[in-house]
Amino acid sequence: MLPGRREALILGAAGLAAAAAGFLLGPLVLQSAGGDGSGEGTGEADLALRSATLVDLAGQAHRLSEWRGRVLVCNFWATWCAPCREEIPLLMAAKAKFASSGIEIVGIAIDNPANVRQFSTSFEISYQILLAEADGLDLMRKLGNSTGGLPYTVVADRQGSVVRRKLGAFKLGELEAVLAPFAQG
Repeated sequence: MLPGRREALILGAAGLAAAAAGFLLGPLVLQSAGGDGSGEGTGEADLALRSATLVDLAGQAHRLSEWRGRVLVCNFWATWCAPCREEIPLLMAAKAKFASSGIEIVGIAIDNPANVRQFSTSFEISYQILLAEADGLDLMRKLGNSTGGLPYTVVADRQGSVVRRKLGAFKLGELEAVLAPFAQG
């Protein structure tokens, strides 16, 4: 088997297992760990978020701390994840509505770079996309998603502290309700 094909199969299998585990166990784990969005971030999660470095679709490295001073919505997703795909229009709408309010949306793809590039182009995604590939699973765990389920969203305040976590796709109006209190007057 060719190395590229083997890598794709392994990544795909890991992704499917993570999605299934997240779907089945994620809500229970997050609620029991206080990660249901009601609690503040932990020091470890804040540090993991601020220190993470990922590349964009052009290969340019970005530290998530670049967005300090802005509210940062980090959405972990994959092209093969149906709920992730359904959530993308909501994220694009939030980007359009809140960009001038100091709120930034960043999609972090746990997927093959070629698939992400093709998908992002065809869907005309309007917010920043960063590539994490399989390493994104470790970052998600540090941010409170021990099951690795997708989609997973973390919201950090202007100081870089994690203030909200959500496993699963946002519903219409739900993301806007989360972000509205952060919007600058």
